[in-house]
Amino acid sequence: MRRRPVLLAPVLALLLCGSASAEFVGHGGPVKGVAIAADGKEMVSTSFDYSVIRWSLETGAALDVLYGHDAAVNAVALLPGGFVTASDDGTLALWRPGAAEPAAKLTGHGGRIATIAVSPDGRTIASGAWDRTVRLWDAASGTALRTLEGHRGNVNGVAFTADGRRLVSASADGTLRLWRVADGTQLAEMGGGPVPLNGLVLLPGGRAAVAGADGTVTLWTLDTGERSGVLRAKVPVALLTIGASRDGTLVAAAGIDGALNIWRVADGTLLHRLAGDRGPLWSIAFSPDGKTVFAGGNDRMIRHWDVETGREYDSPVPVRTVTADPGTEGDDLGAKVWKRCIACHTLTADGGNRAGPTLHNIFGRRIGTVPGYPYSPALRNGDIVWTEETVAKLFELGPDVVTPGTKMPIQTIPNAEERAALVAFLREQAMD
Repeated sequence: MRRRPVLLAPVLALLLCGSASAEFVGHGGPVKGVAIAADGKEMVSTSFDYSVIRWSLETGAALDVLYGHDAAVNAVALLPGGFVTASDDGTLALWRPGAAEPAAKLTGHGGRIATIAVSPDGRTIASGAWDRTVRLWDAASGTALRTLEGHRGNVNGVAFTADGRRLVSASADGTLRLWRVADGTQLAEMGGGPVPLNGLVLLPGGRAAVAGADGTVTLWTLDTGERSGVLRAKVPVALLTIGASRDGTLVAAAGIDGALNIWRVADGTLLHRLAGDRGPLWSIAFSPDGKTVFAGGNDRMIRHWDVETGREYDSPVPVRTVTADPGTEGDDLGAKVWKRCIACHTLTADGGNRAGPTLHNIFGRRIGTVPGYPYSPALRNGDIVWTEETVAKLFELGPDVVTPGTKMPIQTIPNAEERAALVAFLREQAMD
């Protein structure tokens, strides 16, 4: 079944009128992937709401809104004559411009695919997944070439070296690994330890820049396997994504505080710390000339900044820097816990569906019955009725246990006080 747009009105407005939108509004959930065409004229973005959008960077209009996955779409990479996307559903999709459906679906991973890369010659795709493997695919046919095994944690970053002969992967196990593409042989293992690695980019001169959950970007020299530098954010929160300018002189990384950090690689200077008050940022891409940086976030928008000045283009609200969790000061515990849910759900009668169904009047409602929401088959046929007890149980045991087959992110609230506070908040705020 093809999915339908979650935020149809904003997307149609862009498609019909073609007006520029500096914030590129259209996705119904967090923006997980962003890629910019080599000529700088188009951008492709992917989202937690299952959608893929092609944008014109000349007009700001959405050119296509595409649905080809059955779960969140985490990453996108450009191919000669198209692009490839990767999803929580464990598949890759090959797309050709103008087509409403994928040209091919690539299967084989046993878990959500977090990252993808395309070789410099455009012939090979690499994908890294939460099944702890890296897989290589023929880009033209979609044929699986080989599986690279060795990581002991989720694979969150992959990148080809400039000659296409080697591949680098980064994992939640804290290691960076170097592989020979021709036969899948592991050539080196770097790092290790307790800090998960959440993304990587390769720089000229055979170096890798790796974003860590400790708020640092570590630079590695691949040929020697040695650390060559560390770039530090002002606020040491987990970094979720990383990008680099095409010439490798600039690296940008962002994380859970919503701040976009930009460093000059040559001397490690932090040039800018941008925004920081709009929730986590999940994806970063530089324009081909390196003068503009784009970032997709939890607020369902793609924003962009002038790299030289740090000015956000047509910012709708003043940009400020914060060092604490935004918006939580003074809130009660239930409201604080709810902030983890607002990217995917609404509470009010007119809020509508986002990446997840509205929770308005949730108590007393049977599972899978909100009109217009594209539930997975398991939930459409479910018999659970949402009560204070069943909602609490959902977050105690996890969605995968209480609602098997769900596409809801697998998350729990282990703290009983926090669960009770969230239920009380929903009783107060979600019910008429």
